[in-house]
Amino acid sequence: MTGKIVSIHSFRGGTGKSNAASNLAAQVALTGRRVGVVDTDIQSPGIHVLFGLDEQKMGKTLNDFLHGKAAIREVGYPVGQNTGGGEGRDKLAGKELYLFPSSIKGREISQILKDGVDFNRLNEGLQTAISEFNLDYLFIDTHPGLNEETLLSIATSDILIIILRPDNQDFQGTSVTVDIARSLDVPNLFLAVNKALPKHMNRPEFNKEIERLFNAAVISVMPLSFDMAENASQDLFSLRFPDHEWSKALKDIVPYILNAK
Repeated sequence: MTGKIVSIHSFRGGTGKSNAASNLAAQVALTGRRVGVVDTDIQSPGIHVLFGLDEQKMGKTLNDFLHGKAAIREVGYPVGQNTGGGEGRDKLAGKELYLFPSSIKGREISQILKDGVDFNRLNEGLQTAISEFNLDYLFIDTHPGLNEETLLSIATSDILIIILRPDNQDFQGTSVTVDIARSLDVPNLFLAVNKALPKHMNRPEFNKEIERLFNAAVISVMPLSFDMAENASQDLFSLRFPDHEWSKALKDIVPYILNAK
């Protein structure tokens, strides 16, 4: 099979998008698939923290590739060979999961903000990563909102999962994102609600109302969790606490990824 691009997006920050992207990538890797994760939130990168990769160990980054200083193969960090400790991450030992991090260095972030992103080169990097690492799935943790990088990610996606909170501002922004995704003919468009209150959980009528608003399938409703907040991105929560309500709700998404055409 040709590797599929899975974009995890939200219109606003604070939805738990990066946590969802990293945990979903890890769950798919546990099924034996070859998985990559790209942090295209270049202005405010952070997914490397969830995979236990600190700045000193980061090596080459997506920024180096975009500036012609490295090949994409040099950027891919084999998480399965160095899980960085953590009870959850250790379950990825020996798995084929590769992280393509963005730089956390201030001057490199400033350069991207000043010069922008070469979208053709970014797209070339995504496609090359799939072929050179023989990936089944390449997860993209997007920058929140709608900018040129995000539009590129959406346009090249086989699967787009929009993370939203049960919040009116999120609803308005999600509506715009859904309209754009449809105009770009994304083959598989799904919604996942995160940080849901107890009154929203296990309520079919809540799911149906969201689906009616956006005319798109709600594939998971994940609860607002103090345990997640206490985890503070120190580990991959769904691997460390697989029986937690949040983890089980996140794992509900995995079959939609694996079965997407």
